[in-house]
Amino acid sequence: MPAAKLDRESPMPLWAQLEADLRRRLDDDEFSDRFATDAELVDQYGVSRHTVREAIRHLNRTGVLKRERGRGTVVNRTEFEQPLGQLYSLFQSIESSGVSQNSMVLQLDVRRNTVAAAALGLGDDADLVYVERLRMADDQPLAVDRAWLPYEIGKSLLDADFTHTALYDELERTAGLRPDRGWERLSPVIPAAGDRELLGLRRTDAAFHLERLGTNQGHPIEWRVTIIRGDRYRFVADWSAGADSGLTLTAS
Repeated sequence: MPAAKLDRESPMPLWAQLEADLRRRLDDDEFSDRFATDAELVDQYGVSRHTVREAIRHLNRTGVLKRERGRGTVVNRTEFEQPLGQLYSLFQSIESSGVSQNSMVLQLDVRRNTVAAAALGLGDDADLVYVERLRMADDQPLAVDRAWLPYEIGKSLLDADFTHTALYDELERTAGLRPDRGWERLSPVIPAAGDRELLGLRRTDAAFHLERLGTNQGHPIEWRVTIIRGDRYRFVADWSAGADSGLTLTAS
């Protein structure tokens, strides 16, 4: 659809009307090849450059658009989307989109961690199996994933090959169990320098910080912390009638 005519008699500022119409056009994939330049938007809408820049500034701030050096304003397209309120698999949600998901194992050993032990209901001196992976989608970094499991449950994973599989699938294959319930907490974060380097993020790029406890028949079996790129993944809550809006557990 063409650019909408802005109403100069409306109490809504022109930049806000322009922002709303640009969102409509973005939803219609009108800018699938490239986003319009400021000059083109001035010509299309018959507004000042200041009005255009104010609308673009708001779209940048909300993450719909982003400025890239040498390219100007580009559409910030999220590649993977996950509904909340249901048991889901990061591995499966990526592969179901037609993209291959692989993992690079950074650490796989037995260690102690007081925070993870407390989350699992264990003593500070409990041995835990620790799995740290760089999750890749289509050979591009997506998430840094760190999981701790009680030794007796996770010891079967110490010889597992996580290159192209899900942790829970391996746990079920080798130990005969996987989480059937749990909770997940999602927060925005500016990642630490080490995680930024692994994920290919800039110093000001935000990401999702996921904390997750998985249980089996009421017993904690996994504590996980994941840093996931916000520009490649997003979460969606379904408020429609009858939709399950319960707590979410990522099974990957």
